[in-house]
Amino acid sequence: MPSYLSPHLLPTTRREFISTSGRGIGLLAFSRFAPSFLVQSTMAATLAPEKDRTILVLVQLAGGNDGLNTLIPFEDANYYRLRPTLGIAKDQVLRASDTLGLHPACGAMHRLFHEGKLGIIQNVGYPNPNRSHFRSTEIWETASNSEEFAATGWIGRYLDNACVGVPSVSHDPVAVHLSNGVPQSFVSAHEHPTFGLLAGSGNRRENEETRKLLETMASQPAGDGTSNNATFLQHTLMDALVTEKKVQRVLADYRPGAGANYPGNPFAASLRSVAALIAAGLPTRVYFVSLSGFDTHSNQLSAQANLLTQLSEGLGSFQKDLEAHQLDGQVTTMTFSEFGRRPSENESRGTDHGTAAPLFILGSRVKGGLHGTAPSLKLERNQDLTFSTDFRSVYATALDRWLDCPSEAVLGGKFASLSII
Repeated sequence: MPSYLSPHLLPTTRREFISTSGRGIGLLAFSRFAPSFLVQSTMAATLAPEKDRTILVLVQLAGGNDGLNTLIPFEDANYYRLRPTLGIAKDQVLRASDTLGLHPACGAMHRLFHEGKLGIIQNVGYPNPNRSHFRSTEIWETASNSEEFAATGWIGRYLDNACVGVPSVSHDPVAVHLSNGVPQSFVSAHEHPTFGLLAGSGNRRENEETRKLLETMASQPAGDGTSNNATFLQHTLMDALVTEKKVQRVLADYRPGAGANYPGNPFAASLRSVAALIAAGLPTRVYFVSLSGFDTHSNQLSAQANLLTQLSEGLGSFQKDLEAHQLDGQVTTMTFSEFGRRPSENESRGTDHGTAAPLFILGSRVKGGLHGTAPSLKLERNQDLTFSTDFRSVYATALDRWLDCPSEAVLGGKFASLSII
């Protein structure tokens, strides 16, 4: 049993409850029975579980992926001038155009690109960029200006704005994260049923321990009778247990479609779990998975190649799986990273925190190919790229054209949509 939880002590506040639930025990905010002193606003309804609903899968490349060695400007002499040891040789690049190509580790993504199912939005960033991992991730997840601090995440605000107004009778989550913590993008002003699994969740022993822990906590006495706080939390745990059992049954019974040969790593396992939950017909509209390790300050060549292999093969298997189950028309997958890297390599054969980078969007209904404007590399050492596409335009496109939610209400301003969906 995890040391951070005791079966004899239920959390005493909503903050404690969310904190413990974010550690991967499979629940977050099933607040159907929430008393008024724990919920400051009316519980929002779940989204209608229509069979043709559109689904967004977010893929976080945590640490700051180096965009110039992902989408490589192999005909630009400045690229090799700035990267005398890190530059990818022209004959190794997987060509996307006469001047740009993908990293050689991105074979599966390259095939999707030529099938018209992968769009690459070049040089994505935001004004006045911040180079702190924590702060820049916060900016991307809250969709705020760099000088503003938002209390809610952009997905949380989407949930706040996209509900049908009918109380939920289901425990099914409207958003699911497969990560080691609750994404800040999920934070909302209203309560919504969301759900969390550890990245790569699929270990039967861990799943059984989680189930037993939830059962033990839910069966404990509700307190001394002086407050209905513990009673609420017990009901919440019981709701979570129902969902936990359902989810684990779905994951255990799932069989990927023909051609979907997921690699044996946690990232691919997370995508397999997402495919399983989509195939099960849950009303979930947003999934969040994470691949970490992109903070390549030293020895970048091998480290990034390994990560891009995981990314490319995982996404390739995921898309094949969806297509085999005839679900690909419902799902769009989008990557994001808190920043790119500096154009010039450092003395440790790595790259330091930078600004803009390419963003990938994948699906059968996206407009594949290259989008946006490539960055200029006429730079001195340690100068940064100047972004050409604001990441909130990408979010606006996903909201307006895919999730059918007015983006201005979510993003707090008007950002031009892109012709990619």
